[in-house]
Amino acid sequence: MKFHKTSSLKGEITVPGDKSISHRAVMFGALSKGKTEVTNFLQGADCLSTIDCFRRLDITIENEPDKITIHGKGLDGLSAPSSILDTGNSGTTTRLISGILAGQPFETTLTGDASIQKRPMKRIMEPLSMMGARIESLNGNNCAPLKITGSSLKGIHYRPEVISAQVKSAILLAGLYADSPTSVTELALSRNHSELMLRTFGADVRTEGTTATVYPRPVLTGQKINVPGDISSAAYFLAAGLLVPDADILIRNVGINPTRAGILKVIKDMGGQITLLNENQEGEPTADIHVTYSPLHGTVIEGDIIPTLIDELPIIAVMAAMADGTTVIRNAAELKVKESNRIDVMVENLSAMGCDIDGTEDGMIIRGTHPSVRPLHGAVIHAHDDHRIAMSFAIASLMAEGETDIVDSECVSISYPDFYGDLRKLCGR
Repeated sequence: MKFHKTSSLKGEITVPGDKSISHRAVMFGALSKGKTEVTNFLQGADCLSTIDCFRRLDITIENEPDKITIHGKGLDGLSAPSSILDTGNSGTTTRLISGILAGQPFETTLTGDASIQKRPMKRIMEPLSMMGARIESLNGNNCAPLKITGSSLKGIHYRPEVISAQVKSAILLAGLYADSPTSVTELALSRNHSELMLRTFGADVRTEGTTATVYPRPVLTGQKINVPGDISSAAYFLAAGLLVPDADILIRNVGINPTRAGILKVIKDMGGQITLLNENQEGEPTADIHVTYSPLHGTVIEGDIIPTLIDELPIIAVMAAMADGTTVIRNAAELKVKESNRIDVMVENLSAMGCDIDGTEDGMIIRGTHPSVRPLHGAVIHAHDDHRIAMSFAIASLMAEGETDIVDSECVSISYPDFYGDLRKLCGR
């Protein structure tokens, strides 16, 4: 798909429902007694993979235009699937459902697309095996396909080496089936959607500092869940609003959970002008976000803030390329094992557009230049079937001279099917 520079960006949008919360609403609803209704569910490919997997586990799920209805059967209500479970491109589905399957009285084989079959699964295989499950990587490389033989599980206290909500959630979900409490202590706090939502459904989940503990065998009850807008999807329009001269954008009902909203701090650190309106702190906190054009400057992004913005680092790199001064990103080696190696891919594509950027073992060094001094130029961009790369460079193209051609641009359907339509709307096209 081809993109061109724009002179204005104005309007109001509502971004799709949060991907992480949408996944969890389906999973926890399936494990609950009774009916769960989910509104503003993200109808992206990843979340549809979660629905498909639970249907194959004998859970009835109605997908209607205005809501998802899950007819849960309780913790022991899943049935052995008649075929392999295919999680598509979804790492969240793969890792979280593994924790659930670890406690089932049947064997399941779990696989996904080519990208999923390269993503590291040892990080969940190890703790789930310690709890008593048998998990085998069928290709012997600690990646999917995985054969999971569930069994009676024991509670553990696990300290993962990587800061990952997917790892934490997989262990806590297995802990629902354990014989004693299960705890996870992280090096820094990852996103806490699982802890918040499990409590909503009736689980006994306690948190202290970076430790989360789940108590076994709760009776979960169906709920009504309204999914807030995904801040990871909003991030592209936050960046666009900051970078395009004369931009003025309002994004409605965005989730601002502190364990996810690190990009808001980075924007302020870079000199960006954003305002939170209509804040609501009940359950998952939300706000409308107003963003206007702002000259940006470089910053250093490292340490405990990284888990709160790991998915936003590609678009932050685009912002840094058009900021005055140098931006340094450290402690983000996790970027190398996402849908693509996002360090290498950002360096490849930003370099093609004329940015002075170097990759490091755990991040990037981006020597930004304000577009009025040395603008980026159009280029052929290879998204490598990574939705966050495609959306990041669609935003970069709005400030680039000439034509930008994004290969594999359709991969945005994984998390934001209407992304290009919303972008055209704001551009007045």
